[in-house]
Amino acid sequence: MGRVSRRAFTVAALSAFAMAPRASAAPIPSGAPTPPTAPGGPAAGPPARRADTGMRGMWLATVANRDWPTRAGLRAAEQRAELIEHLDNAVRHGLNTVIFQVRPTADALWPSAYEPWSEYLSGSQGRDPGWDPLGTAVQEAHARGLELHAWFNPYRVATHDDPARLVPSHPGRKNPGWVVPYGGKLYYNPGLPEVRSFVQDAMMDAVGKYAVDGVHFDDYFYPYPVAGQSFDDGGTYSTFGSGFATKAAWRRDNIDLLVRETAERVKKVRPAARFGVSPFGVWRNAATDAKGSDTRAGVQTYDDLHADTRKWVREGWLDYIVPQLYWNIGLDAADYAKLLPWWAEVAKGSRTELYAGEALYKAGDPAQPAAWQDPAELSRHLTLAQQHPEVRGHVFFSAKEVAQDRIGAMARVSADHYARAAGTSRENG
Repeated sequence: MGRVSRRAFTVAALSAFAMAPRASAAPIPSGAPTPPTAPGGPAAGPPARRADTGMRGMWLATVANRDWPTRAGLRAAEQRAELIEHLDNAVRHGLNTVIFQVRPTADALWPSAYEPWSEYLSGSQGRDPGWDPLGTAVQEAHARGLELHAWFNPYRVATHDDPARLVPSHPGRKNPGWVVPYGGKLYYNPGLPEVRSFVQDAMMDAVGKYAVDGVHFDDYFYPYPVAGQSFDDGGTYSTFGSGFATKAAWRRDNIDLLVRETAERVKKVRPAARFGVSPFGVWRNAATDAKGSDTRAGVQTYDDLHADTRKWVREGWLDYIVPQLYWNIGLDAADYAKLLPWWAEVAKGSRTELYAGEALYKAGDPAQPAAWQDPAELSRHLTLAQQHPEVRGHVFFSAKEVAQDRIGAMARVSADHYARAAGTSRENG
C-alpha cells in the first residue's frame, strides 16, 4: 500500500485512458496477558454489538512504513503509542473497523512460526522488535469497541528483486524455486501447490493465535502487469497446467483455489472471523465482457491479475468484498456512480456483503482532478450508496489520511453520515 503499495496501481491501471495518475508500543511486560494460542480462544472479547451502522473502516498500511510505524527502528514504546493513536483516530471519526496490514512482504508483525519479523518494525528483517504489534492491536481495538481485521498480502515477497537481501532463514531463501522476480520485486509463484499451502499456513498461524475479527486480502494476486516483462511461470504451467486451455485459465484457477481454501480454513480455525478481499475496482470492462462495467480501465482483475472477483462473490466464497472504487463521481473512464451500482448488482442475492473502498488519500492532493479538491466528494459517495441497499458500508484508504484529513473530507463524512455512534460492522444483518 504506500505508493510502493497497491494504491499506486490505481493510477497506473487507468493511465491507458489518459487520466491523471493511483501503534501503545511498549513491550508487553512479562506476565501480562498474551493473545490466545488455541483456535477460538479470545484474548480480549470482541466488540460489543450495538445498533446497525454497517462497515465504517480504515486500512492501516505498514508496507514501506506507509501509515505505521512512521519509520522503522522506533523504540517499542514509540511504535505502540503511534498504533494506539491510529485506533483512537478511528474512534474519533466514528469508525468501527481497522484493517491492519500484518504480513506486507512474506514477513510478520507477530512472532510467527513461519516467517521473519518485518523489517518495517526494527529496520532489519528478522529482528525482534521487543513487543507484539498484532496481539496489542487486537486487544486495544477491542477495548475501544473496534473490530480488528488482519490484512495479509499472500504472494509478495519483497519490494526489491534481490533474493540475497532476504534473511538466510527466510522461506524464499530456503526455497529459491518458489520465488519469481518481476517488475523489480519478488513474488511467490502462485502456481506451485506447495507455495499455496505454505502461504495459507503462514497466515493461519496468526488467525489461530489471535482473536481477529476478520482475515483480509488486498488486490495483489498475480502481480500487476509491467510493460515489456512477463511473469516467469512457464515451467510451472507445463508441470501443473494440463487440462487448462490457456495459461490465463490455469492462473485464475490457482487464485480461485487460494481464495476458496483460505475461506474454508478461516472458518475451521476461527469460525467467528470473516474473510474478505479488497480487489482493484474493475473486474472487466464491458467492451471486453458484456457482464463487465461501463469503464475503460487499463487493468482488469480477471485478465491481468487473474482474479475472478465477480465469481468469488457469486459463489459465496467471501464474507465480504471491498472493491477499490478510487475514482470520483463523473470521471469518464471510471465513474464511481457507474461502478458502485455495478458492484451492487454483483452482490445482489449473494451471501457476500459489499463495502466500497474509498480514496481518502486523493482528497486535497493537488495532483488529483478538481473533484478531489472538494471536501464533499467522499460524502457524496456515501450519499449515493444509500440508494443501493447492497452497499453495507465503506472503508477508507488510509489511516494516515484519516489522521491528517488535509481538506476536511473525512470530517465531512463523519458529520454527514457518522453522527450515530458506531456499532460494529457485522451488525449489518
